Amino acid sequence: MALLFLSLLAAAFIAWLLSQPWRARRRRSRLRSTPFPAAWQRILRRRVRCFRRLPEDLQRQLTGHIQVFLSEKDFVGCEGLVVTNEMRVTIAAQACLLILNRSTDYYFPGLRQVLVYPGAFIVDREESDDAGVRWRERQVLSGESWGESQVILSWEDVLEGAAIDDDGWNVVIHEFAHQLDQEKGYASGAPELGGRDHYTRWSRVLGEEYRRLQERGEAAESSLLDDYGATDPAEFFAVVSEVFFEQPRQLEDEHPALYAELSRFYRVSPIDWHGAA
Repeated sequence: MALLFLSLLAAAFIAWLLSQPWRARRRRSRLRSTPFPAAWQRILRRRVRCFRRLPEDLQRQLTGHIQVFLSEKDFVGCEGLVVTNEMRVTIAAQACLLILNRSTDYYFPGLRQVLVYPGAFIVDREESDDAGVRWRERQVLSGESWGESQVILSWEDVLEGAAIDDDGWNVVIHEFAHQLDQEKGYASGAPELGGRDHYTRWSRVLGEEYRRLQERGEAAESSLLDDYGATDPAEFFAVVSEVFFEQPRQLEDEHPALYAELSRFYRVSPIDWHGAA
């Protein structure tokens, strides 16, 4: 009898586990179909300039994604900051640009919390050189993405990135590109691509562009891409993601293969809407 009870309990638990993806899809579908709050719409139009550029179908997608994102992610204010709906909506809108046109319910599954500071924040890190000498270094940051389920953002820099959407600099896009990259458990500059051919092409195109940026930095030559992208492949992916969404025409003109690769990955072509509003 005890064995039968345990078997039934195990079967019930397995059935419950199997039902969770279906329940999540159903709940998300319901959220996306819920009318978008008028107050949130006003926030988007006032704070997030790129929203006004998007065609109507992408606007509808984005507002639906925002509602799901805000229902699933916790926002925590730091240094006494009180998180408002204006902050939550402004951050979520920019983050969800990266998941437009995806065929699956993808909402940064590794992310649990968004920590928001009033401005730039200080991080102490331990560094070491090739000889094994260690020291502590203090850094002032506007954003950071942790593999341990958190993104940290400066609200001041979030606002600037949302208001100026054509300078190739956006802290939310940068840190959430890291989240995409970290989905596999570590950041390498190659997010989940879904196919050997895609990985081969990605490695060739982004690897070549990465080396070229490093060479330009060493030669003190100017580039559309920020020198910070030459730090490592993970930072390169985050930096070029910023430029892809904010300066798409320049990126396509100067780095056509890179633009095409990012367009395939992100499933959008920002050139199509960057002439608007």
